[in-house]
Parts: sequence; C-alpha cells; structure tokens
Amino acid sequence: MSEPSSIAARKGSILRTVKAVAWSFIGIRKNSDYQEDTAKLNIFHIIAVGLVGAMLFVLALVALVNWVVR
Repeated sequence: MSEPSSIAARKGSILRTVKAVAWSFIGIRKNSDYQEDTAKLNIFHIIAVGLVGAMLFVLALVALVNWVVR
C-alpha cells in the first residue's frame, strides 16, 4: 500500500479553516499561527472557504451600496 499524500493526510476542521481565512482577510495573523495552519489545514478547504468568503463579502458590499443609494 502506498502512503497518503501529505495534502490528503491533513485533517483540519472546517471551523479552524474559516477562522484562518477570516483572519487572513482582515490581515492580522501571527507567524506561529500561520505556520501551524500550513501544517494542519487542507489547501482545498482553504481555497473553497476563501472563495465563499470573497463572494459573501462582495454580496454584502453590493447590498450596502443598494441600501445607501435608496
């Protein structure tokens, strides 16, 4: 049997991934937390949560602009 790849073997929780992506959006992150996240989180989860977060951010901005313009 072959060993699983290092990416597939990472088992970070979705909540931890959301927290890491949210801190990254804000731009405040400790280097030690970043190093821990890179060791534990799955890159595919980070990408998915990042895309959803960016989409929600854009939709919130559009809703805010529509509310202000009215």
